[in-house]
Amino acid sequence: MATPSSKKTLMTLYSSNDCVFAHRVRFVLEEKAMEYQVIDVDLGNRPEDLAELNPYNQVPTLVDRDLAIHESVLIMEYLDERFPHPPLIPVDPISRAKVRLGLLRFDRDWFAPLFQPGYAAEQAKTAKEQIRSTLAGLNSIFSQQRYLFGDDLSVLDCAIAPLLWRMPVLDISLPAAARATQNYMDRIFSMESFKRSLTPAEKAMR
Repeated sequence: MATPSSKKTLMTLYSSNDCVFAHRVRFVLEEKAMEYQVIDVDLGNRPEDLAELNPYNQVPTLVDRDLAIHESVLIMEYLDERFPHPPLIPVDPISRAKVRLGLLRFDRDWFAPLFQPGYAAEQAKTAKEQIRSTLAGLNSIFSQQRYLFGDDLSVLDCAIAPLLWRMPVLDISLPAAARATQNYMDRIFSMESFKRSLTPAEKAMR
């Protein structure tokens, strides 16, 4: 893992202090040890230039020189391609496709019902039940490997980690038997890059 002393290339991230999608991007930026500045957006009073950079007027939005890119998954993939060390996405096409399918499932089944408008309370409840059962079911996997896609951190871990961090405030708990999954979560939460990615509001969630 890169260290803060190796940071380079100043970018600007439009973020907000408790946005789960912006948190993903901050985690990747910290893991890549990139130098970046954060514009903390009040979602009730968004800066005018955000709408000029992002047609959806949303966070996260990353500005890198003349490029403005939005949507957390696209930003994470861009960062991994632009700054390939440490690598977070596999090189071979089959593995890359599996990672992208995993990201798609996370966003459709879990993140959208819990963190995006337009979903009913029953849909959020179903998502929470799926998260709990899926994480419990992954216990046997985590007893054999360190991360979701093997023994190296991947973009899948970076994508799901902000949700895992929010489990207490979402009222999601793991069964006691899922010890290996809990160890996986603790492993991520203890990473210096993850700690640096937390805003004060996010630190207060645990």
